Amino acid sequence: MSFFFGKKKTPSELLRENKRMIDRSIRELDRERTSLQNQEKKLLVEIKQMAKKNQIAAVKVMAKDLVRTRHSITKFYALRSQLQGVSLRIQTLKSTQAMGQAMRGVTKAMAKMNKQLNLPNLQKIMMEFERQNEKMEMTEEVMGDAIDDALEGEEEEEESEELVNSVLAEIGLSLDEQLVNAPTAQPQGQPSAAQEANGATALAEGGGGGGIDDDLQARLDNLRKM
Repeated sequence: MSFFFGKKKTPSELLRENKRMIDRSIRELDRERTSLQNQEKKLLVEIKQMAKKNQIAAVKVMAKDLVRTRHSITKFYALRSQLQGVSLRIQTLKSTQAMGQAMRGVTKAMAKMNKQLNLPNLQKIMMEFERQNEKMEMTEEVMGDAIDDALEGEEEEEESEELVNSVLAEIGLSLDEQLVNAPTAQPQGQPSAAQEANGATALAEGGGGGGIDDDLQARLDNLRKM
């Protein structure tokens, strides 16, 4: 049959032709409706003119014609609305067909991808990936602990030295202050350096150096050296 009547049209082509035909019909209805509206205006003008001339019979005839014209305009509006509904239905069918074709293409692509995917091999790959990932994490953890231990030892040694130096500095500062502020302890029965100096001065003023004891002189010499 297709050999005698030509190539068979696809549903998409049929829908396109029908929609084109409906759009053409809507445009023709609009032209006819516009013509009837113009005729209505002319009839109104003529009715008014005949009424002014007191031609009542002509006015009644033209009034009936005006009523039929208005009914025809209303029918054209109804036809146009129906044709628009059919056109929208055709557009919906075209959209549905396009969506069906798209889904069919996606389904074919998914089927091909599923055929290419080897599920057992994919599971092996995922298991190997998980195993290698765990191994890498363990290696990183061991390396991190080793580095932390090495750095921690150096840091602790440095901190210990700083702490010892700080404590010694504080102790030394306290000892210096105590040495400055504390009185000098003297053995019982032994004169202090100031007393010995005063005694030596008194002896020198009283009667010269011949009566100074050798021990006292040695102490004075030591004090002068200090």
